[in-house]
Amino acid sequence: MSSLPIVFINLSKDAERRERMTAQFAQMGLTASRLPAVWWADLSEAEQKRLFCAPQSHGRYFKPLSNGEKGCYASHLRSWQQLLDSDAPAMVVFEDDVRLLPQLPQALAAIEALPADGSWDMIKLYGREPEKIANQGPLVAGALQLISYQRVPSFAAGYVISRSGARKMLEARVPFDRPVDVDIRFWFENDLRVYGVYPSVIALDDTSEVSSIWAQQAAPTSRLQKMRKFKMKLALNWGNLRAAKPQVSAVLKP
Repeated sequence: MSSLPIVFINLSKDAERRERMTAQFAQMGLTASRLPAVWWADLSEAEQKRLFCAPQSHGRYFKPLSNGEKGCYASHLRSWQQLLDSDAPAMVVFEDDVRLLPQLPQALAAIEALPADGSWDMIKLYGREPEKIANQGPLVAGALQLISYQRVPSFAAGYVISRSGARKMLEARVPFDRPVDVDIRFWFENDLRVYGVYPSVIALDDTSEVSSIWAQQAAPTSRLQKMRKFKMKLALNWGNLRAAKPQVSAVLKP
């Protein structure tokens, strides 16, 4: 069983989600702590400006971020800082709208056994099917693969982040200007070495489409927003094309 710290992000008002997550962890024999989610409107104006750069966001994202998206990002930032304030080599971070699948404990134990040498920054526990895999290797023999992506998938619903990953994100993404999962997809901007577990060891539950922490990214509504989204996708595709993909062999050393 993994001894890595596990946190789940949850708003104080969402007792039902909190109870559901707590029950899932108990059923799997995992110990997890609730990390209070950030309600953006509760932050001071100075703290909001420290965390989020509105002028920069206008040029780098296709639409204004909602308070929910900002609060979601701030919550993840809080988890990364909590990791760096501890002695742990890595931390498991969940949002509170996921289902834990039976192979999760195995995956976490295998990830904990990986070298803490900076060869990996983040390992995603969930991805869309089918994944476009760049390279792969056995994480749990006969059951789970460690993969790197042709393009990192969306969602920050569940992942393991190392100290090097937390440091990279806090140094490069404060202030932030895009949603957290979008910034992770732009991994090549701050050399974030992102891997994944395949197949996924968590799933999104029925409440994921209406997350209380953040609002789902709305489709662009105006011609200008559509043009900005197209420009952002071009930048993402170009960056992925140019960047050397992280190699699983650098993590799964003989």
